[in-house]
Amino acid sequence: MRRRAGRPGVMGTMARTAVVAGTASATAGAVQRHGAQKAEAQQQAAAPPATPAAPPAPPAAAPAPAAPTPDEDDVVAKLQQLGDLKAQGVLDDAEFAAAKAKLLA
Repeated sequence: MRRRAGRPGVMGTMARTAVVAGTASATAGAVQRHGAQKAEAQQQAAAPPATPAAPPAPPAAAPAPAAPTPDEDDVVAKLQQLGDLKAQGVLDDAEFAAAKAKLLA
């Protein structure tokens, strides 16, 4: 059987048709996605700004903390001294943590 030159056969025609159809389908999908994104952006730009939510109600008055006892004042003062020593570089993190744990125990 002799083949004619210059013309594709049935298989070649089917393959070319499949490629053209696939390309058209992919292009149409891309155009639709782009159009949907553009429409969504326009809707967001045209939408009125959201109304701000009402500020939350102030919390109910919390009971005042009890006055510290003399022992608590002493502990707070010692913790402040430890913090100052750490800030000055006299104590490192491990020494500070150990001293604080000893005070709070």
